[in-house]
Amino acid sequence: MRSMAICLAVLALGATASAYAAEPAAAEKDAIFKAAGFAEKSGNYVRCVEDTTSSYRPGTIEMQDLNGDGQPEAWVTEYSNVCFGDTGQGFVLLGKDKSGAWQKLLTLAGIPEVQTTKTQGWPDILVNGPGVGPMPPLKWNGKEYTR
Repeated sequence: MRSMAICLAVLALGATASAYAAEPAAAEKDAIFKAAGFAEKSGNYVRCVEDTTSSYRPGTIEMQDLNGDGQPEAWVTEYSNVCFGDTGQGFVLLGKDKSGAWQKLLTLAGIPEVQTTKTQGWPDILVNGPGVGPMPPLKWNGKEYTR
């Protein structure tokens, strides 16, 4: 069930915005993880240091141009029931500011679904997961995603 939800989330991410096949270079990857609040530990990037269970999965990055400006944003996802409850995953969405530094745009537990509707040129985002009731989509306010 969880893997199905993850697959659906990945499909939803790719449905409305351009995905980047290339993984970021090592220095860029380090900068993304650092901006997302992750630390390098034994070759992996972790934020949920409390989870030492076998079901834990360290941080991963997916690049995607959400606003169509030709520059990718970065989804950083980590899987842990210890840190994220029944949803099993948390994510950080990052974008570059005018100086080129990565900045957090959204940080939540749950499974993000990029919508076809847009606010100020950015797609609205639904965040789902087990036990999450109907929630309004998050909308871009010019600086970050908010309800």
